[in-house]
Amino acid sequence: MYTNLLSPIQAGAVALPNRVLMAPLTRSRAGQPGDVPTAMNAEYYAQRAGAGLIVSEATQVSPQGQGYALTPGIYSDAQEAGWKLVTDAVHARGGRIAAQLWHVGRISHPLLRPDGAVPVAPSAIVAKGATCFVIQADGTPANLPSTMPRALATEEIPAVIAEFVQAAQRADRAGFDMVEIHAANGYLLQQFLATNSNRRTDGYGGSLENRARIVLEVVDAVVTELGAGHVGVRMSPHFTGHDIADLEPEQSALFLAREFSRRGIAYLHIAEPDWAGGPKLSDAFRRALRQAFPGTLVFCGGYTAESAEALVASGVGDAVAFGRLYIANPDLVERFRTGADLNAPDRSTFYGGDAKGYTDYPTLDQQRPAP
Repeated sequence: MYTNLLSPIQAGAVALPNRVLMAPLTRSRAGQPGDVPTAMNAEYYAQRAGAGLIVSEATQVSPQGQGYALTPGIYSDAQEAGWKLVTDAVHARGGRIAAQLWHVGRISHPLLRPDGAVPVAPSAIVAKGATCFVIQADGTPANLPSTMPRALATEEIPAVIAEFVQAAQRADRAGFDMVEIHAANGYLLQQFLATNSNRRTDGYGGSLENRARIVLEVVDAVVTELGAGHVGVRMSPHFTGHDIADLEPEQSALFLAREFSRRGIAYLHIAEPDWAGGPKLSDAFRRALRQAFPGTLVFCGGYTAESAEALVASGVGDAVAFGRLYIANPDLVERFRTGADLNAPDRSTFYGGDAKGYTDYPTLDQQRPAP
């Protein structure tokens, strides 16, 4: 069953046993203080080691890059050690895992910064309607509107790129098999790409090539550090969340796909308009992406086993990443393989909390009656 989806594939330097990827999933359960991964996080990821590749939850590359409380970082020694717990646990079960490297840009709030500084962005334009999960001064949690950012000065951009490089170095030392650069979902790198959030007049604004410059500079810097075969990128053409309204979403995605192909990166991960809304990707655009990027092309967004199998069989996509299904089904590959029923995810436990709704979803073996 699902012979194409369950077949192995090479993604850059990493051999994947199947094409069922675990999508990056923010779960807001990092240990405190310090946003450090814990033994509970390691158990959660190890339970899902049957995935062809686990992509970690989005992981901020610096305190400036954080947009939500209780999300893990990868910029301190303690965080690096915490992630080593995770990768060791995943590898002990034969799995493979990538670290998703994240800078939220303007989707942030001073309460998330130790120094209380305002967020940074390509331009000083607030993300209307966007919110951040914060812990207030009295210790109570709240979803507050993203605050007005300040525009990054041109001379500050190399330091942001260096944060991605340092995060990649830590990810490598922590034992990750590869990294995924987060250029999607309305965060900093997509804020530079989008025409409505980037009004710069320097070399990082204006033309499509200028708006894409920082993405390629981050990719090039991380590739220099880890090698192209250990670097993936996530993009979300037509994403409309976080006040993104790009007039050239397909043009910029195809331009970058061609540039990524020239660099030989391990994979390109396309997040489709799903939970955030926006027009669905057309078949013509999918085929254009396939032509622009002949490497390992991954799609993510509300797929079932059947629709994922059809996509892979068509040759348009090479693998499919699953999010909510992986929250509720740690043994998702085995359930696909055997045609077993799927557990339903409990939305009330998606963000924050403890082991409930995190590490307590049963596997098939746990559901089978004792002999």
